Amino acid sequence: MTLKTTICGLAAIAFLSAPAICAAQQLPGPGPEHEKLKEMVGTWDAEMIAEGAPPSKGTMTFRMALGGMWLESDFKGDFAGQKFTGRGLDSYDAIHNEYTSVWVDSMTGYPTVFRGNYDDSGKVLTMHAESVDPTGQPLKMKSVSTTIDADHMNFKMYMVAGGEDVEIMTMKYTRKK
Repeated sequence: MTLKTTICGLAAIAFLSAPAICAAQQLPGPGPEHEKLKEMVGTWDAEMIAEGAPPSKGTMTFRMALGGMWLESDFKGDFAGQKFTGRGLDSYDAIHNEYTSVWVDSMTGYPTVFRGNYDDSGKVLTMHAESVDPTGQPLKMKSVSTTIDADHMNFKMYMVAGGEDVEIMTMKYTRKK
């Protein structure tokens, strides 16, 4: 028996036994943390203020996807006089007991992954990420999302440099009616 045949055989066994393993175990489903994310579902007007750029506007649309396990976000607008689009996926990671967010956009060729949690009030979600700046140098980031009420929320993005948070962007969201 060749190594290739052995590997193919093991892969086939794993593939064929997966349904039995899944049937024996209860797969995770949406929990209360996903319900918290669901509060954002809808279309929102966005006002963006970024360091060194004129104020700009856009639209953010949130919807639950993938069996209610992920909140998808789709941003369309302008930034510094250019068209700007972005997409995100947010969920709750029950293994690590924290929210996770993946963001990609039309100005970068790499994803940014954030992790964090809500404060005790359930209104402020603080997340941290390690990414790179446009020159490829390491960059620590922090985001703070604050729910003001059911129809208003604020988002602030910070660079973390020398142990200090330097605000680089604010977005104010108002739910479209």
